[in-house]
Amino acid sequence: MAKIVLAMATTHGPQLHTTVEQWQLRVKADKARKHPFRNGVYSFDELVDMRRDEGLDAKSSMQAQKTYHARCQAAMETLADKWEAAGADVAVILGNDQDEIYKTGELNPAFMVFFGDTIPSYPQTEEDKAKLPPGVADAEHGHAAKSYKEYRGVPDLGMHIIKTLTEHDFDVAASKVWPAHARNGASHAFGHIYRQVMRDNVVPNVPIYQNTFFPPNQPTAKRSYQFGEIVKKAIDSWDSDKRVAVFASGGMSHFVIDEAFDRKFVAALKQRDKAFLISIPLKELQSGTSELKSWISLAGLLEDAAADMNEIDYVPCYRSPAGTGTANGFYWWDLQS
Repeated sequence: MAKIVLAMATTHGPQLHTTVEQWQLRVKADKARKHPFRNGVYSFDELVDMRRDEGLDAKSSMQAQKTYHARCQAAMETLADKWEAAGADVAVILGNDQDEIYKTGELNPAFMVFFGDTIPSYPQTEEDKAKLPPGVADAEHGHAAKSYKEYRGVPDLGMHIIKTLTEHDFDVAASKVWPAHARNGASHAFGHIYRQVMRDNVVPNVPIYQNTFFPPNQPTAKRSYQFGEIVKKAIDSWDSDKRVAVFASGGMSHFVIDEAFDRKFVAALKQRDKAFLISIPLKELQSGTSELKSWISLAGLLEDAAADMNEIDYVPCYRSPAGTGTANGFYWWDLQS
């Protein structure tokens, strides 16, 4: 039977693929919107006032941002080295979509497993990139191939995961053909793994989507955890001698950083604190922070794994005195022993 040899959890946001100067382009958008933060929704100016005692002026200085950037680049290289050393044959990637292959209000399943033969990746047209917010288009190189490319899927594993989920009462969406209207082919949650962790040497893989972002059908933390438990059953019972790696792509707290929440979350992952992880309310898993549901699914998958969690780095990349930005984290589990 198949064997899981490696698990990884990593962030994937635009700040990992842009310069600190380009980070400033996002501040204009930060100022124009309201942000979920600690059970409330606040304007930029309200956040500045609320968080005045946290030293965020210094934490969001240009020098601090340059330090964050360097740490993130080093951590991504270390994660990629760990991936290469593991020698996995195939991968299962838990991620999300942000209007890249699904359109909010048209069709947005809570869970979708892709079981097709090929996964495309390609850059957007200049016309489409011009429609993106400043600082987002600049990051495309970090998750989209420079020209049209196809990666191999794992149809039999994808089908087995779908069947196993169905047998365990998950009504999961299934897709065999990549949507023609997709912005970059594979969504950035998956493209980041292909380009940054696998360094473009992409092994056959199964992309699994979870609607973390968009109401009204966001899975609860408990449901996300249960989903991971069943995906583990599927991998364990897959009739293959392949060595499997599993990824959780997304998070951490953003678009307003909350270091206290992130540290509690990481401690729960490390200590296998299921009670904490499944009880996080949806109101705390909104906006970009919602992507941690993919990590919760990974926690369910690793519930009985004989492997410890390893932290490469946790880097809160503040870009403003309101605490806006993305907290980045890089973690791995070696299951080969």
